[in-house]
Amino acid sequence: MAKKNNLNDESDGLVCSLRPDNLKGLAHPLRVKLLGLLREAGAATASQLAQRLGESSGSTSYHLRQLAEYGFIEEDRAKQSRKERWWRAVSFYTHFDEHALLRDSATRLLAGEFMRAVAEANYRRTIEWIDRLPTQSAAWVGAGTASDWALRLTSAELKSLAGELEAIVTRYRRYDPAETALEGSAFVAVQLQLLPDAPDQDPLVALAPGSTPC
Repeated sequence: MAKKNNLNDESDGLVCSLRPDNLKGLAHPLRVKLLGLLREAGAATASQLAQRLGESSGSTSYHLRQLAEYGFIEEDRAKQSRKERWWRAVSFYTHFDEHALLRDSATRLLAGEFMRAVAEANYRRTIEWIDRLPTQSAAWVGAGTASDWALRLTSAELKSLAGELEAIVTRYRRYDPAETALEGSAFVAVQLQLLPDAPDQDPLVALAPGSTPC
């Protein structure tokens, strides 16, 4: 869900950016799940989403209204009925500037909650994929992967790597639940995690005001 650098223009409706004024609306595990499902499966009602997630319809209804209040979703008036509201996502991706939001004392806690919710959602999706492996059709055997590498990089090299990988991903067809699927195609979740085990803080930054290194 978290999108970083290459699709951060909201003018085309693809991306919504997290800011101090709307971060609170998404910093909750259930809201991250709800928004993800609306982007993946298309418009749905609170009852449908509750059944899918094993939650009460009252809970999903409340959190959907919160997502709508902060501008992440909207009512799908083309599908409205007298019985229940239909909701749809207003964007395909979320742009999250972790450097700005995690360094700001006013948003640090909420930003951390949002990132943990995204990590939890990614973990859940990975486990579900593993559980489905024994029953995958022959055409898809070996197509997916959960791989990791250990690299030694500078911060500049890591930023360059992130940009290169994101550029590769965006060359492929974007998933849109409203479009007719091509024969033989399926929804594919691409999870990009680049996790530096860097020092917690620059030694010079950690110095108390007015102090000097020995």
